[in-house]
Amino acid sequence: MKTRLKKLDEQVLVVTGASSGIGRATARRAAEHGARLVLAARNEAALRTLLAELGGGESRAIHVVADVSREDDVRRIARAAEEAFGGFDTWVNNAGVGLYGRITETPVEDMRRLFEVNLWGVVHGSLEAVRQLRTRGGALINLGSTLSERAIPLQGVYAASKHAVKGFTDALRMELEEDGAPISVTLIKPGAIDTPFPLNAKSTLESEPQHLPPVYAPEAVARAILHCAERPVRELYVGGGAKALAVLGSVAPRLADKILEHRVTGGTQSDRPRRPREENALERPSPHPAERGNYPGHVARSSLYTRASLHPIATGAVLAACVALAAFAVRGRAGAPWLRRLGSR
Repeated sequence: MKTRLKKLDEQVLVVTGASSGIGRATARRAAEHGARLVLAARNEAALRTLLAELGGGESRAIHVVADVSREDDVRRIARAAEEAFGGFDTWVNNAGVGLYGRITETPVEDMRRLFEVNLWGVVHGSLEAVRQLRTRGGALINLGSTLSERAIPLQGVYAASKHAVKGFTDALRMELEEDGAPISVTLIKPGAIDTPFPLNAKSTLESEPQHLPPVYAPEAVARAILHCAERPVRELYVGGGAKALAVLGSVAPRLADKILEHRVTGGTQSDRPRRPREENALERPSPHPAERGNYPGHVARSSLYTRASLHPIATGAVLAACVALAAFAVRGRAGAPWLRRLGSR
């Protein structure tokens, strides 16, 4: 059965992890496009603030306080969507937590907790979404990472969880396609994004962790998510840097090891003091429920690579036109005095 997705202004979107970062940016942009929203997170105060910013009252957006690692909480999200709007059209599994530190120095209980959120939260959300969308159709969008493809030092446990998300999402997609279910299943793989992720993550590092460039704005991921809510897309990198890391890890894994060993371990350490260890989203609701983080360097608002991936035909036409124009100019310069004069200016 062919998957037909509605326009955003006709949709109800469920967004987990909506209190900060990518989830918050996605909610804002979706509201601008006229979508109705079911916003879930553990931080109720942050959700209420976001709803007030969005406006429109409960007819346009509701919030659900939920921990996605708990299956019953995820079911409550779906029930709230049914009661408020008659169901949902797109489910975005965005909730996630971070963990910085060497694997051998990371408590196993912290590893388990991270997997409960990052993997099992996606599993719970995906299964609930599939139950609801099998008959009505719609989109399931899971947030992976460029680290779904290539692990890096000091975020090994986080990378392992995102590898698991990719494996789960790919297998679920194939099974649904085989069944003919009218559900589009997308894996979004962002690079480094300027969200409070490093501030909210639990860390054993000696200083506050930071992203390595290139770094992109959360609205770049939000645009990608909402594009995939309207058009079936298998998977999508956000940021040319994300794609480059994945390609390097695939074609030259040993070289990638050496580069990352040299660059990541030192580059992840900032010159800012470490925050209190108890101030993290692994053990409690996000302590920094903002859209943007505190990355001190350049933050790209969009990615040319991602835009080209989303619009390959238009991008190809533009590139072809540029090549044709360049060829015409080169051929014509020898015989056209005005082109020679133009080229000499």
